[in-house]
Amino acid sequence: MTKSIYTKLVAIIIVLILALMAVVGAFLMRGVRNFYINEFYTQMREAFSGAVMAGDLRDAADEPDAAARMADILRANSGQLGINTGTRNYYILDGLTGAYITGSDPVAGPQLAVTRNILTAIDGSEGYASNSSDDYMDVALPIRGESGSFIIYIIDNKETVSNLNAEIFNIIIEAIGIGLLFAILLGLLLAKTMVTPIQSLTKAAEKVAAGDFSESVENESRDEIGVLSRTFNDMAGQLERNIEDLQHAEQMRKEFVANVSHELRTPVTSIRSYAETLCDAGKTMDPETEQRFLEVIVRESDRMTKIVQDLLTLSRLDAGSIAFDFQTFSFEKSVRDVYNAQLLEAQKRRHNFGLEIEDGMPEIRGDRARVEQVLINMLSNAIKYTPDGGRIRMTAGTKDGCVWCTVRDNGIGIPKGDIDHVFERFYRVDKARSRESGGTGLGLSIAYEIVQRHNGRMEIHSQKGKGTAITVTLPVGGPDE
Repeated sequence: MTKSIYTKLVAIIIVLILALMAVVGAFLMRGVRNFYINEFYTQMREAFSGAVMAGDLRDAADEPDAAARMADILRANSGQLGINTGTRNYYILDGLTGAYITGSDPVAGPQLAVTRNILTAIDGSEGYASNSSDDYMDVALPIRGESGSFIIYIIDNKETVSNLNAEIFNIIIEAIGIGLLFAILLGLLLAKTMVTPIQSLTKAAEKVAAGDFSESVENESRDEIGVLSRTFNDMAGQLERNIEDLQHAEQMRKEFVANVSHELRTPVTSIRSYAETLCDAGKTMDPETEQRFLEVIVRESDRMTKIVQDLLTLSRLDAGSIAFDFQTFSFEKSVRDVYNAQLLEAQKRRHNFGLEIEDGMPEIRGDRARVEQVLINMLSNAIKYTPDGGRIRMTAGTKDGCVWCTVRDNGIGIPKGDIDHVFERFYRVDKARSRESGGTGLGLSIAYEIVQRHNGRMEIHSQKGKGTAITVTLPVGGPDE
């Protein structure tokens, strides 16, 4: 790939330089040719339009030796006409046939071809026609006098312009050679500048393909490659996070399945054990023991039902299939109702149970039953995980367009390393005590999902052995729909 890019870039630069030099050379050579042709005809017009030389030529045509006299006049004005026997010559031709009479090149004169301008002069008009494709430039002027009709003929073989173009061509060839050398060096330098970050991108991409997301491409340029490098780094970071999320989700799935299996296996084992004991004992078991066994079976069955119900609730929350009934209601009344509903249970455990609510609590928009379910979970957890005779306070207020409720206890608390996991499914602070109290480890997970659906938040602050404070905050206006 690298060689290919190097080759392509160098080849492109070489082709561009060759094309540029070719175009410049073609325009330059064409310009020189056109300039020389235009200069020739301009020079001829200016020379023969002058009153002195034109008059002298007409006067000479009246003399007996007219051709010789006209040749002398042209020779005398050879500088003005640019006569150079090597490239530009003058001739005196017969005005009726165009035959050679005399001229500056007696060798080439008899071999002159009758050109378009000569034919024009034979017809009595001045011949100044030009054709850039011809290998000559000529002018033919008719002169009539008493001695007869004559044609003044000036012809240039374009040797000067050909030599000049040849010299220009050689200069262009030399320039192309030097340009190619610079093109190769510039191409290699440019290719290296462009290919190096591409090589880094390729190396990083290969590592990403192999599952290594640690490689990043350092490129602070603002061109397309720099943007591509930064985009690649962002993409690699997103992929790494997504894979970490997938791995975490897979780990949670495995733990969830294991937890569900474990949670269901425990009551199933208890039910089976007690049922088998009842079957084996038959009528030999005393009624009191039999009644106690049946109560255990019923309790474990209820526990299984609660686990299944909670799992179904979480599943429906995850799928978004639970319809929330958002209405305006009194948050203060809901707090008081929940407090009163849990008061008897708190008194049974001899807890110091209190309620404090700020004045002027606003009504909020939400699903009242679901919000009260969250508050019940908060209070019931505090009652369960606080040793008998503990202290529990439920407080509520409003701040910054939200209402809040905090349940604070001096119970067993949560270890620092477990606080981040309290909203995970099947999490328990004290697993043995949770099972004794009928907890499934799903209550806080469900409460957290309900609060999220209300665009609220739940926060927990706890210290092991000193108690826990859990706060739920809900927007007064309800969730954005």
